Amino acid sequence: MKILSLLRVGLLALAALVGGMSMANAADGTVKIRIFKAGFVFGGSAGEGVLTFQGRQYPLAVGGLSYGFTFGASETRFHGKVRNIKRASDISGVYAQGGAGAALVKGAQVVVLTNQNGAVLELTGEQTGAIVSLDLSGLALSLK
Repeated sequence: MKILSLLRVGLLALAALVGGMSMANAADGTVKIRIFKAGFVFGGSAGEGVLTFQGRQYPLAVGGLSYGFTFGASETRFHGKVRNIKRASDISGVYAQGGAGAALVKGAQVVVLTNQNGAVLELTGEQTGAIVSLDLSGLALSLK
């Protein structure tokens, strides 16, 4: 019994060490994204951006769909950080969000999103245009 307990503790320690090493390899980058959104019930968004990671810049393509109460059009310019990526391609993926918002001429936006690779986007920005939304939306980012 005592040997099984020691073995179990040893395996847990090894798992913690390996998990810690994989997180230690993760790094942060910065992101600038420009998104255009328009819709009436169904909405769509498209845009572009740049990821700066480990001294290099990577162009990004942005796209997405939304469903719910959406009416109007807007442009949002985001900037911020992407955390927990090991390589630039980890930013690629689908980021899901449910939310509500409104902008008439100008409005502030703050967003924290995660994709299937574990990348975490922490973005702030300013929205211009006239749009009201209460929707579920998905944002897809990919390297160009």
